Amino acid sequence: MASVTLRPGRERPVQQRHPWVFSGAIAQLRGQPRNGDVVEVHSAAGEWLARGTWSGASQIRIRLFTWDADEPLDDDLFRRRLERAISGRNSLFSQATASVARPVAYRLVAAESDGLPGLIVDQYGDYLVIQLLTQGVATRANRIIQILAELRNPRGIYERSDSEVREKEALPFAEGLRWGEEAPVQLQVQFLSSEVRQGRGGSEPHFIANLDTGQKTGLYLDQADNRLRVAAYCRNQQVLDCFCYTGGFTLYAAWSGASALTAIDSSVLALEKLQAQVELNGINTAVDAIAGDVFSLLRQYRTMERYFDVIILDPPKFVHNQAHLERATRGYKDINLLAVQLLRPGGILATCSCSGLVSADLFQKVVFGAAVDARRDVQILERLAQSPDHPVLLSFPEGEYLKGLICRVW
Repeated sequence: MASVTLRPGRERPVQQRHPWVFSGAIAQLRGQPRNGDVVEVHSAAGEWLARGTWSGASQIRIRLFTWDADEPLDDDLFRRRLERAISGRNSLFSQATASVARPVAYRLVAAESDGLPGLIVDQYGDYLVIQLLTQGVATRANRIIQILAELRNPRGIYERSDSEVREKEALPFAEGLRWGEEAPVQLQVQFLSSEVRQGRGGSEPHFIANLDTGQKTGLYLDQADNRLRVAAYCRNQQVLDCFCYTGGFTLYAAWSGASALTAIDSSVLALEKLQAQVELNGINTAVDAIAGDVFSLLRQYRTMERYFDVIILDPPKFVHNQAHLERATRGYKDINLLAVQLLRPGGILATCSCSGLVSADLFQKVVFGAAVDARRDVQILERLAQSPDHPVLLSFPEGEYLKGLICRVW
């Protein structure tokens, strides 16, 4: 079995159970591991530290799975980790089934945070959607799919391994049905919000999940609680939802009783799906769905002096690597500045970032800078994070990628 020796002083993250070993931390490689092979990790002093899988093309050269010298990195390890992840999710919604008429969508496995680096599994009712983002899990795809089929007995398992992470791993994109039967084109689901988890979410909006074409694995599941929390501020308000995609926040705002709704996204197809979901939910409030660039449209609204009571900012990931961080923070500041300027006194700004390289502290500073430049007083009412089906492992803070603020603007 291949092994690596770390450079002096580079063993501490491994000892603290961080699951990544970067190429620059490796002093010596013994053997010729192929992508996905098991590799042993030793300190500069020769002490055995951990065991992981090899990714020869990635800067993250090894993904660690175990810190127990007696625990093989085999099918049984994957089964145990999957069973643990499933058990944790089951405990989240033990009261939900009685109150929810439609299937529930949630994250079943959250990669490193569930001890399975590179593996994401989302459940959409009777169907699973997987992402195999690293060499370690991609080379074990068939066994992982078989174990999932045995543990969950789904009707079908789709693969949606279309993330940019695959490129860094020298893996091609991979999509399609991998096991079982095709899902309905119009699969209707509800999100695993706090109300659903507590058995009170029967009336919440439901959504159309396109498992073979939608963004991510079909829908954005990590905002489930946040949509509910933001909706509480939308009753009888004029609401602007920016980067709305297929309308997660829009539908919840309408469901809560918003008096007027404007939704902006660059994708015409996404807006068509939004309107279909408005009809599906029997929403009477008209939604003005506008295809275009959010930055440009908000500048137009500022020139027109068109103001709103609630503005929701849920942009796509702005930061893909450290080199883009400064430019991305300027983008976040620009969009938040425009939103603050377009809010009536006492209005609500719900603003988010899903960029993992932007910390919650940095994001708050960006919004602060926007408030200063707009010469408005802004109060933080609530802090937002990803839903609990997207847990954050303490030894892997990178797993806490979603952060947000609900603010009142004076």
